[in-house]
Amino acid sequence: MGFSQALSGLNAASSSLDVLGNNIANSQTVGYKSSGAQFADIYAGSTGLGTQVSAVLQDFSDGNIENTGRNLDLAISGDGFYRFQQEGEVVYSRNGQLSMTADGYLENAQGARIMGYGLNAANEVQAGGQPQVLQVPADDMPASATANVATSFNLDAREVAGEGLSQATVSTDMTDPAGTEQTLDYHFSNNFSVYDSLGNARNVTVYYEKDPATANTWNAKVAMEGHYNAANDFTVTFDTNGQLATIDGNPATLDNMPTIDVANDDTTPLGAGPGAMAFGLNIAGSTQFGNTSATNSLTQDGYTSGALVGISIQDDGTVMRNYANEQSIPAGQIALANFRNPEGLEAVGDNAWRSTAASGQELVGEAGTGVLGTITSGAIETSNVDLASELVDMIVTQRAYQANSQTISTQDEVLQAAINLSR
Repeated sequence: MGFSQALSGLNAASSSLDVLGNNIANSQTVGYKSSGAQFADIYAGSTGLGTQVSAVLQDFSDGNIENTGRNLDLAISGDGFYRFQQEGEVVYSRNGQLSMTADGYLENAQGARIMGYGLNAANEVQAGGQPQVLQVPADDMPASATANVATSFNLDAREVAGEGLSQATVSTDMTDPAGTEQTLDYHFSNNFSVYDSLGNARNVTVYYEKDPATANTWNAKVAMEGHYNAANDFTVTFDTNGQLATIDGNPATLDNMPTIDVANDDTTPLGAGPGAMAFGLNIAGSTQFGNTSATNSLTQDGYTSGALVGISIQDDGTVMRNYANEQSIPAGQIALANFRNPEGLEAVGDNAWRSTAASGQELVGEAGTGVLGTITSGAIETSNVDLASELVDMIVTQRAYQANSQTISTQDEVLQAAINLSR
């Protein structure tokens, strides 16, 4: 019986060394999770028969996060796994070293393609749907005409009506600019660019002149690239505290902001002739204080067309397409999966696991929600193998192996002595 007990100890120690050796071999494998052998004693009634390896459990604690500077390297901080499709099968991994194929798929070194949420008809991420293989289209972004301009400014309350005026020469008919020139007087001008439906940038200037007849009132005239249409004129009035009060006599609410229609006459005001172009002009927040007239803020929502220049991945897993026109739109969102019992996952190699009955069903969601961790772009999660601890455990296991070998040797000597006594 002593031989079988010692032999079971040798086998258990050998299995433990296998586990330790595998951990050490994968200490530099991105996203690798270390394992540990667990032992159980063997009894037949009250008699001990040795030991056995009862289970090899995986340690799913986080590894360290290391920056790489490569935007397609991803690390999970917290719980969760990436969901990949590999040869028609769904597998899970903590290794986020991705590359983009020529046809726009994000895949790892083994060719498994990452999965997540796609886009709806409005090109918005449809989170919560069925995960699918993500693909980044290479199409150019079309131009978008300006629909809204928001600007705030200060008009100098110290200006005197009719004094200190500047002048601008404009035309009321682009078909005959020289024959329809006129001069606009102004105290302050506000310049900005808008985009037409073809993506052409158009320069717009709004000229403000203090009204000589009504206190705290300014007359505004709008010109695009030297073309002026009086139908776009509007007036702004400020209260005694210098705050914007009315526009064209109506309360200065968002519903009463002026609409500028640069093609609202019978002429062709734009060289390309892309059709009518109108945009809302939001001047909320503008003031009339006794300071120099100046523009404080300016935004507009139009843009020209642009080619895809790269992608970036946000903390919630959203894959953003970045274009040469400085615009970004989503291509999808990487989903994360978690399990009630991650230790029940089956390791299948290539930094991947497969779900089992022991792990339970996957729980899929957006990064950063519920128990799921966040995604860090430009970083990797290193192996969670503690080399110092593994080396110590290896020495202890080696000693156990030697001790079991010594048990066999001693048992052999005892047996040999018994045989000699029987002679």
